[in-house]
Amino acid sequence: MFVRHYQLNNLIADCSILHGIAVGGARGAIAGITVYTIQQSHNWIRYRQDSARVEQWLKDHIQDEKKHRSTRSIASWDNLTLDRVRYVCSRNPKIYLSTGEQDDL
Repeated sequence: MFVRHYQLNNLIADCSILHGIAVGGARGAIAGITVYTIQQSHNWIRYRQDSARVEQWLKDHIQDEKKHRSTRSIASWDNLTLDRVRYVCSRNPKIYLSTGEQDDL
């Protein structure tokens, strides 16, 4: 009788350990997915805001559609980094690349 009781307690303990591992793994996965979703949402919102700022600046400072502005001037006026302006301009379908003679265009 004692051996059976010991085996039953051992089985219950093993099941609770496995249950704890499964619950911990599921919670970790949910936390990871949540962090990833929040990070992607933040990046999307930030891109949309920066894109709107660059588009508005271009509308305000370019009267003729054939004129171009350098990323340096856009970054300076919009208070964004050069890398951020390049990223926004490369992804935005309304903004196209100037292939001018100067390297900074």
